Amino acid sequence: MDATGLMKQENLGDRAPVLDVVDRVCELCFGLFMALTFVGTVSAVGAGTGAGNKMFYTALGCNLAWGLADAVMYLVRTLVARGRRVTLAHAVRSERDAATGIQTLRDAMAEWLKPLIDDTELESIRGRVAARSDLPRRAVFVRDDFIGAIGIFLLVVCATFPVALPFLLLANVPTALIVSRVLTIAMLFGSGMALGHHAGFRGWQAGLAMAALGVLLTVAIIALGG
Repeated sequence: MDATGLMKQENLGDRAPVLDVVDRVCELCFGLFMALTFVGTVSAVGAGTGAGNKMFYTALGCNLAWGLADAVMYLVRTLVARGRRVTLAHAVRSERDAATGIQTLRDAMAEWLKPLIDDTELESIRGRVAARSDLPRRAVFVRDDFIGAIGIFLLVVCATFPVALPFLLLANVPTALIVSRVLTIAMLFGSGMALGHHAGFRGWQAGLAMAALGVLLTVAIIALGG
């Protein structure tokens, strides 16, 4: 990716993952929570005959719908963010006054980053942006955007199975509920560990925190009749 982050990366061997660790883990957790909530809802209202199938297909249908919605919103967020970068680049390039261009770049920076980059560095960036003749006119989708959206959809949908599959495999619904919740908490612990390692925290502590969040959600569902 070039300095402005606007152009496609040419060297496919060095390309970064389409979805980073946070994206992957958070989408997986989102799918788990959604499936767990809908399984609890069906249990709360009394599933009756064919309870196992009803719970499985309810959770799967829920996550198919939310996976699609989340994938579409990922595309929207991606295009808006890219459009903002394109607009910023054109604003900097068209600004004849260097000081104003530098201030435009500084205003677009995150607050925590501003004290770390001085005007000399920003002038170097401004000069490179101003010298470019190949800036895109507007933001457009690229192939990786759709790959990322498909990845999000699949993560949300796949998260259904650890929660809902026990209801297809076990005839006894209360037992299936216990197995489902244990599997969910185990996956949340693993997800928390992954996020913890990525953020520089102790993995097991982050795992326990995420698992505790899952337990609290499960307790809330049970309290509501799940």
